[in-house]
Amino acid sequence: MAARTKSAKDRPSYRCTECGWTTAKWLGRCPECQAWGTVEEFGGAPAVRTTAAGRVSTAALPIGQVDSRQATARPTGVGELDRVLGGGLVPGAVVLLAGEPGVGKSTLLLDVAAKAATDEHRTLYVTGEESASQVRMRADRIRAISDHLYLAAETDLSAVLAHLDAVKPSLLILDSVQTVASPEIEGAPGGMAQVREVAGALIRASKERGMSTLLVGHVTKEGAIAGPRLLEHLVDVVLSFEGDRHARLRLVRGVKNRYGATDEVGCFELHDEGITGLADPSGLFLTRRDEPVPGTCLTVTLEGKRPLVAEVQALTVDSQIPSPRRTTSGLETSRVSMMLAVLEQRGRISSLGKRDIYSATVGGVKLSEPAADLAIALALASAASDTPLPKNLVAIGEVGLAGEVRRVTGVQRRLAEAHRLGFTHALVPPDPGKVPAGMKVTEVADMGDALRALPRRTRAQAPREDDARR
Repeated sequence: MAARTKSAKDRPSYRCTECGWTTAKWLGRCPECQAWGTVEEFGGAPAVRTTAAGRVSTAALPIGQVDSRQATARPTGVGELDRVLGGGLVPGAVVLLAGEPGVGKSTLLLDVAAKAATDEHRTLYVTGEESASQVRMRADRIRAISDHLYLAAETDLSAVLAHLDAVKPSLLILDSVQTVASPEIEGAPGGMAQVREVAGALIRASKERGMSTLLVGHVTKEGAIAGPRLLEHLVDVVLSFEGDRHARLRLVRGVKNRYGATDEVGCFELHDEGITGLADPSGLFLTRRDEPVPGTCLTVTLEGKRPLVAEVQALTVDSQIPSPRRTTSGLETSRVSMMLAVLEQRGRISSLGKRDIYSATVGGVKLSEPAADLAIALALASAASDTPLPKNLVAIGEVGLAGEVRRVTGVQRRLAEAHRLGFTHALVPPDPGKVPAGMKVTEVADMGDALRALPRRTRAQAPREDDARR
């Protein structure tokens, strides 16, 4: 009786047309790139092979005998970027910088390319999205001209590798990895297979030459890095470039870093003349005024390890519709709604429920950490009573649904930054630790304590819950 089972050579195999992933059976969704309907039959199943032992490139050494000087970082000339990278670019390191269109990625990297180019270290800037003349115009505008900065406009991977042989740069900047394609791989530029091939070839070239590489990556509409997830695993450093297109502030965050910490944040200011680092960016998030204004409160947020003083503003007006508006900018809507509920139930301020409420931050900063809860609540209470908070006051603390003020991390660091900028009074959770000399710190255990620390007029104007129910 003839055997019904097919041999391995006769069995078909399937391949994803997007990323090239292969499997022995058909699937409706590719588990590698998560694309639907892209797995198609293409031939016999791949034969099972084993790898024999071969020659080693370098002998294994005790870890104490390994030379660590090869991983010494070289500064880029842009201090804020060096802060996030952990001191600079390491030879052979591959960095992926991702951000939304128009946020300023090309401007920042062109500035880095010019400042990192020296007599001993050439820089090659390869653009696949713009022409060479367009990049030159930007370089003239931001004054990023250097005799050791080389520029090429290419979209072919083989041409990029040829430029590496000709220029022999110490730093390669590719803008962007989604625009370059290899003629040996099927698919359009930016596809899963093409991005993987281009990134893999450039990573091999970087390691072999000891050349630092900066890759620009696109993001999806959800804000995630476009392309296969494998790309983030292959590179050494992943940076996220964030910022509102209508604001001057830009933030570079470390998502992954094999050479340093990922809790550092670089601050930049984007203007007509280019982009500059901000060693002290707190001034962007404050409004300078002679007299305090109702509905404003200052807090200190931590962006990575960096404390930043930010201003929270709130405005309440009589509502003209049955369902009052709740509008936020730079603040999480859920956190603001929670503070409104706490103020009404625990703080006995019942006038907020029937009014339109607008809350925002100054300078485009986004406050998402719970340490800003107390400042949000006090700004809302100040706006409801039309009474300003005391001048030079900062509020730090997380507020729970029971009205308690909880401890947050880095209180001493936050107080030191507020004291450095001239603030003299702070509301903090219990047990703040060492307090800067000359600064008055009031510990508040719950929202009742926080409201009692405000001027008497605030408490007098805010109707008590018991009176509102009568």
